[in-house]
Amino acid sequence: MVIRYAYLWRSEHLRGLEEGAKDRPCAVLLTVAEATSGQTVVVLPVTHTKPRDLAHAVEIPAATKRRLGLDDQRSWIVVTEANRFTWPGPDLRPLRAGDADSVVYGELPGDLFRKVRETWLACAEARRAMVPRSE
Repeated sequence: MVIRYAYLWRSEHLRGLEEGAKDRPCAVLLTVAEATSGQTVVVLPVTHTKPRDLAHAVEIPAATKRRLGLDDQRSWIVVTEANRFTWPGPDLRPLRAGDADSVVYGELPGDLFRKVRETWLACAEARRAMVPRSE
């Protein structure tokens, strides 16, 4: 699933910021049902910035971007950092003004999601931080 979310980059977090500089599409990597706190979600950011190391991101095909209603610029899902939050969380952003339920762009195709998951697992050593949110 791809959601609209105020992603907090690790570099922003290290500067002491608590809010992401902009709302962006994020790919939901995993969800975990917690008995006491609800559902924890881990999201990966989508960016137009081409990664320095292409092994640290997965490009989203143009056809998938069109289907999700995203722009026509090249975009990558970054797998070397993530945000973790309790669903639904204060940083979800609606796609349509006034429609709080419109946070989902749509789902990634299964093959693309598997590639993201495999790339994320392969980059375990390069991952530096899981930025916790929800507070």
